Amino acid sequence: MKDSPAFKMSVNSNDLVEENEAVSNFREYLRIPSVQPNINYDKCVVFLRKQACSLNLPVRVLQMVPGKPIVLITWTGSQPSLPSLLLNSHMDVVPVYPDKWKYDPFGAEKDENGNIYGRGAQDMKCVGIQYIECIRRLMRDGRKLKRTIHLSFVPDEEIGGVAGMGEFVKSDEFRELNIGCALDEGMASPGEEFVVFNGERSIWHMHIHCLGTPGHGSLLLDDTAGEKLNIVINRFMARREQEKKKLEVNPNLTVGDVTTINLTMLKGGVQNNVVPPELVVGFDCRLSVDTDHEEFENWVKAICDEVGGDTWVEFQRKEWKKKVTPISHDNLWWQCLCTVASNLGLKLKPEIFPGGTDSRFIRELGIPAFGFSPMNHTPVLLHDHNEFLNEKIFLKGIDIYYQIITALGNL
Repeated sequence: MKDSPAFKMSVNSNDLVEENEAVSNFREYLRIPSVQPNINYDKCVVFLRKQACSLNLPVRVLQMVPGKPIVLITWTGSQPSLPSLLLNSHMDVVPVYPDKWKYDPFGAEKDENGNIYGRGAQDMKCVGIQYIECIRRLMRDGRKLKRTIHLSFVPDEEIGGVAGMGEFVKSDEFRELNIGCALDEGMASPGEEFVVFNGERSIWHMHIHCLGTPGHGSLLLDDTAGEKLNIVINRFMARREQEKKKLEVNPNLTVGDVTTINLTMLKGGVQNNVVPPELVVGFDCRLSVDTDHEEFENWVKAICDEVGGDTWVEFQRKEWKKKVTPISHDNLWWQCLCTVASNLGLKLKPEIFPGGTDSRFIRELGIPAFGFSPMNHTPVLLHDHNEFLNEKIFLKGIDIYYQIITALGNL
């Protein structure tokens, strides 16, 4: 077994152990601290170039924005005129609090249960390596797919993806790829099912400015910023409660099916005995795919009008109404996914993604895109302390991708 190209020696807990090559590559990728903010992606690019070389596949490094590389590995199909399949993942990861971690968050330690710890273990360096290892296995098996497969590794998804996939989809280089369908990140599932995301909510970030009468803290002044702020918060919290009740009364709904409203910031004041001339409250709102954007914006403005007297909304982010990839019988890509899952005995659960991913830029072009990370029986730990993925789940994911990519690539 030691002579097999699928295995190599690795150091773990000061002992030499036999480890699957895919797992070793996964752990090597995790050790690259591509953590936001202000990332230098050079080590990621070097690593991915090495992977492309090991596959004997061409690799391009594109830069739509200086310092924001996009690594593109291509496996040309036997019928390259057919629309291609894009396998997308992002290189960046979110910050960590090292003192809250069981192991070094960039050490890729593997415990006695096979759990591999590291920032990006679930979100989403695992998927990037699973794509690579799936292609490696297909090539070793002598398989040749009809459609061309493009593997893209993009920057800055964790800060909105505007300088990464957001710019990439506008380029001639992207149009020349002739993408027919894309796979991107999903989320772990604690149960038996595998979640597939076919859409996303629209992110609206806003600050409500409440201006009022300033003065001494011992007085009962009229028309203060605090009184206005109280009305604003109550109105937003009342709508938030309505959305929570939707989840309570319908167990089939997930958080991605409703509009979430959260108070995230409060600003204003100089000291306790001074009534401030202005207070500002910040809200993070994620609008469900069935929310009328015009109605929601008018609702916000009506609250400001109700409060009156120099109360106004400032939008930091106000996304367009997102396109959703249909999961119907006339979408052959979706039907292909369902057929593979059925053949493998997998339970797929379609949902709307609760956060935001690079898929939204792809769907906006009318290209079907599915968020899928093959991680069931796994706690959801993206952005959390002690993020990990079990070795067996990781390897099973490659088996699943082998069947999915083969089917989509030959569709």
